[in-house]
Amino acid sequence: MKSGKIRALVVDDSAYARVNISKHLNADPDIEVVGTARDGFEALEMIRILRPNVVTLDVSMPRMDGLTALEHIMEECPTPVIMLSVLTAAGTWETIRALELGAVDFFLKPSIATPAGTSKIALELRKKIKQAAQVPVSKLHSMSEPTIVPHRIIPRTIKPRRRQHRKVVVIGCSTGGPQALNDILPHLPGDLPAAVLVVQHMHPGFTKSLAGRLAKACEIAVREAEDGDLLVHGQALLAPGDWHMIVDSDHTVCLNQNRTECGVRPSVNVTLASVAKHFGPDALAVILTGMGTDGARGATLLKAAGGKVYVEDESTAIIYGMPKAVVEAGSADKILPRGEIPHEIVLACGDSESEGAEE
Repeated sequence: MKSGKIRALVVDDSAYARVNISKHLNADPDIEVVGTARDGFEALEMIRILRPNVVTLDVSMPRMDGLTALEHIMEECPTPVIMLSVLTAAGTWETIRALELGAVDFFLKPSIATPAGTSKIALELRKKIKQAAQVPVSKLHSMSEPTIVPHRIIPRTIKPRRRQHRKVVVIGCSTGGPQALNDILPHLPGDLPAAVLVVQHMHPGFTKSLAGRLAKACEIAVREAEDGDLLVHGQALLAPGDWHMIVDSDHTVCLNQNRTECGVRPSVNVTLASVAKHFGPDALAVILTGMGTDGARGATLLKAAGGKVYVEDESTAIIYGMPKAVVEAGSADKILPRGEIPHEIVLACGDSESEGAEE
């Protein structure tokens, strides 16, 4: 983005929301709302004319809804988009789909579009606007609906065999993460000889929808983690929003709401610290796109314990923040474009010979 103010377009069918959101954004000297639109049709026309740097896009609108508008935006005039979402069952599904379609991030609409919106919440939205403005248009792309594949449903009561590979893969991501996970997890084989733990920075309620969407496209089983889950090969557990996910000495998952780390919960650092302690050389960390430095401390701990650390290359990361922090800490064993990561995960999980299956 060229120097100067960030040009924002606000799209919402509520006149009150358009005025209130614009007021919050214009209060920042680095942001200028250059226009507002009532639906997807108006949004597309104004994007072509005004060429905004960032668009805030409501999900539910008449004539053309947010998801349809987003698909057209990504195909016709790619622009960083932040979805304005509602915390409902339908709203979470639509938001996850929007992130798959190329939206950079999302924001809970009621908090900013009502009188309850506080200055702290307004600051959060402005921060997201500034992050989105940094995303190169070349990295924005739309995806098709995930292909539904047969996958194993692994009950929570299953016990892992003794003396298996003790491999654990921890994947950490933030902004741009849902799309990155969509590009990686479906390419892992159902018989992957490792348990997978995923830490995606996301609000409560949205992680379950994300896990459900991923499960439809993956050969490995994918679901939101629950306290007491056992690590099982060929299964990915996604940390619930607002809960740290750690692994105990008996290979069970424990969830807690201890203080945030790097300003987030769940934190990749917290998960990696526990995995480094209990799995050491049998663990692999994969740090993907995201703002901030979460994952750097945990990656350093894992590397010191003998584990491996891979990070996403800047060429494919929507936001090269978290991977960059790991590289600058000197903890990255490999720097990989996104398309190569699934293959490298499979190779890493087969590097050491099994100690033998249960006799």
